[in-house]
Amino acid sequence: MSAKKVFGELYEELNQELLNILEFWSLQSVDQRNGGFVGRIDHYGKIDFNAPKGAVLNTRILWAFSAAYRMIGSEKLEKLANRASEYIKTYFWDEVNGGLYWELDSFGNPLNTRKQAYAQGFGIYAFSEHYLATGDNSSLEYAQKLYRLLETHFRDDKFGGYIEALDKDWNPLEDMRLSEKEDNLPKSMNTHLHILEPYTNLYRAWPDERLKTSLEHLLDIFQNRIINPSTGHFTLLFEMDWARRCDIVSFGHEIEGAWLLHEAAFAIQSESIILEMEKTAIRLVENALGEGTYTDGSLFYEKEGDRLDTDKHWWPQAEAMVGLMNAWEITQNEKYLKALERVWNFVKEGLIDYENGEWYSRVDQKGIPYEEEDKVGLWKCPYHNGRAMMEIIRRIKEYTVNES
Repeated sequence: MSAKKVFGELYEELNQELLNILEFWSLQSVDQRNGGFVGRIDHYGKIDFNAPKGAVLNTRILWAFSAAYRMIGSEKLEKLANRASEYIKTYFWDEVNGGLYWELDSFGNPLNTRKQAYAQGFGIYAFSEHYLATGDNSSLEYAQKLYRLLETHFRDDKFGGYIEALDKDWNPLEDMRLSEKEDNLPKSMNTHLHILEPYTNLYRAWPDERLKTSLEHLLDIFQNRIINPSTGHFTLLFEMDWARRCDIVSFGHEIEGAWLLHEAAFAIQSESIILEMEKTAIRLVENALGEGTYTDGSLFYEKEGDRLDTDKHWWPQAEAMVGLMNAWEITQNEKYLKALERVWNFVKEGLIDYENGEWYSRVDQKGIPYEEEDKVGLWKCPYHNGRAMMEIIRRIKEYTVNES
């Protein structure tokens, strides 16, 4: 199998799909009535102008347009990134206590003022990318402020890691859950993964020694607390003292984590940690391929005990593409390229909505979309699939340069 041949075909297709994703979000998601971006578009493309606006969606929109502008250089993308940045600073930012509210109403008034660590992390990811793309110093300052707030209010100095949530005044909450489907526990894999990810991006913009120490701490938490040494799987939920409280396996998070952990080690340029994370990345990818992959190459959602959730959600397919590309770069084993091709073929044939645009939120094992689920929502965004396109395009470019 020729990597050059595979990449030649992928490069053209992924570039086109990236443009398709950006066109959808550029044309459909801008809120011309209330400012910023709309909070919900349904499966068929109908806009709900009254829907609440979530911090996760809006920070992911800011990240996506900023990253796309940094890659493509379009003035239109720059304007959209700036629009997202200004809206978040004006409406989501708590001017009294600092930090980002969880949710606003459609007019930009605070609706849910809790401070979720996850949302503060995505604020860092978005503002640091906006700074890298545009040079806007105020965005770097917001990212730095959010970093300091996470370290001050969410960091657990006794047991390590970060707690899930606080109220707007930084006081404890009884219900700390990120989503209603989870048990109410103070620490999660998901939040730690999405603190590691923005810290890595912020370090590119601001190579601060304290931030480097925070990244090293997070990588240690993953290696020694979150990854189950006997199975190699992520544990998803924990007590304060890191007692494990969940046996669900999330295939999407594991293959996403595989490349994000490796990326963080590269950012801080620690040779020993890079080697350690390479081994971890391959083990996570192998687990996903061995336990979570269907015959068509797609990735199942999760499993709990013997129960396998066979739905194919949009975001694990996108993260699988990057995780497999990263695994190939580490090992040069062509099986990862073959698996990458198969996931992409599944996306093209079963997940892209060629009629209404974007990707379906999820399909069942027969390939039937869930029509009650949205194209744009509190969690449905241009970040996973847009990032997958950009990551692999960037990596193909690097491979081409190194081979020439």
